[in-house]
Amino acid sequence: MSDEVERDEFSVYVFRPDGSYTRELSFVSAKRAVEWAKWLTEERAARHGEVAKIVITDGDDNTVFLWRFAEGVVFPPRTSED
Repeated sequence: MSDEVERDEFSVYVFRPDGSYTRELSFVSAKRAVEWAKWLTEERAARHGEVAKIVITDGDDNTVFLWRFAEGVVFPPRTSED
């Protein structure tokens, strides 16, 4: 068992093709952020190009997940074990 406590420090952003964006969630757990990002990628808007990218950032504003339309998940990169 890990001694590390999961912090609610992650945010989820949706970027549209015109460059505008909305913050969908703020200060949530990593699990919640990933579940929400996955759900967003499966929605009609993402499937039809109305969403350009979906980003999860951590508490230091580092990108920890990036999905792009027509490419899928581009970060973190896949490893040979994936």
